[in-house]
Amino acid sequence: MFKKKDRVSSGVNQLDQQLGGLFIGDNVIWYDDAGSLASTFSFSFIKESQKRNRPLIYITFDRSPKKLIEDLGPMAESQYLTILDCFTHGKGDGSEVFSKFYEKDGAHWPFQIVRVNDPDNPDVVSDSIYSLHATMKGDVRFVFESLTGMQDLWGGEDAILRFYSRACPRLYELETIAYWIMEKRAHSERVRASINQIAQVAIELSINRGKSALTIRKADKRKPDVLNSPLIYWNDGTDVVFEMESGKGGTIDIGGRVKEIRKRQAMPQKEMAALVGVTPSTISQIESGTIYPSIPALFKIAQVLQVPAAAFLKEQAGSADRVVFSGGTPIGLADFPKQDIIGYRLCPPDFETDADPYLIEIPAGKKLQAHFFIHKGEELGYVLSGSLELKIGNRVHRAGIGDVVYLTTTLPSYWKNTGNETARMLWVKIMK
Repeated sequence: MFKKKDRVSSGVNQLDQQLGGLFIGDNVIWYDDAGSLASTFSFSFIKESQKRNRPLIYITFDRSPKKLIEDLGPMAESQYLTILDCFTHGKGDGSEVFSKFYEKDGAHWPFQIVRVNDPDNPDVVSDSIYSLHATMKGDVRFVFESLTGMQDLWGGEDAILRFYSRACPRLYELETIAYWIMEKRAHSERVRASINQIAQVAIELSINRGKSALTIRKADKRKPDVLNSPLIYWNDGTDVVFEMESGKGGTIDIGGRVKEIRKRQAMPQKEMAALVGVTPSTISQIESGTIYPSIPALFKIAQVLQVPAAAFLKEQAGSADRVVFSGGTPIGLADFPKQDIIGYRLCPPDFETDADPYLIEIPAGKKLQAHFFIHKGEELGYVLSGSLELKIGNRVHRAGIGDVVYLTTTLPSYWKNTGNETARMLWVKIMK
């Protein structure tokens, strides 16, 4: 038996710090001002629950099972996930296009899925929820998507208030944790006030001037660091980072991280500005911390630099503990056509190191009229296969399997594959 005071993580460290954590028995209401912000926090909660091997029931009124599974990605591949489908015979109206999903043999699904054939009846939905819960052990978690979808199906606010006011106390006594999602603007102040009174935690998500904000409106039996004060945050998938780091008293240096990663890739401000679609002055102001990039601009910068947006938002103190990396990331090399040279970055671009390793491939017969990197520093290459020719100044050099190429400030004026197979080199840029 779990104690009602047991703390549980939301899956978002900064939110846990600001809120004081979740308790067993919590009903958490998420007021989504844009209709698309709460999923990030729900998915973080699901990810954390699966990490702890806790069963979770996802009640969907707004997304078809197929769409939900696609959005969940790897999280759908879990035996701890149960989907209660109130969409197919609800908003999906029993259409064949949605019912075809069930033609797949359910025995092969890693998750469990239960279709509610009469989701427009609140009592049927309730019975389905509690019947499922009775088959599970421990602190079962719930995600209700969404109260707004229920209102659309059940025909009014009174119906969802009756359902919510009965379900919340029961879920509390059953020692569960439930996320309830609703679109703030789709409901009256009367409904929001009634829901707030019942919920243990109420959180509002909004967008203002291109920035996402989280505001804790209620946190029963705990003292959050901030209450009714918007906290600016960014998200990249299930990664959520707040502008103001709890307990550190300072802002994250987004501009400094952008500048650091850009310089590591030897990309001029002017070039990055053109690729992002802003002026060089804007990039300069972002890197100096004079202005913050909008969320779309931040994601575009991440795309151009080929890093996750979270790379600009996280402290890198733990990067030295990273030992194993998965695969290589394809990169563009100067202005060379892809058929002339292929490059792979072997470490993440935001990884703190004094040496950047790459795999360079030059197909048979190809000639490059310049060096493939613009880098003011030492470089070192080890030929893994094939044979190459390079010219530095007036001298032509040849390198074959097992040979090492060492460059300092003088770069080759051309590279040429003189063999009949693709030449491959392990190439390292020294960043000191």
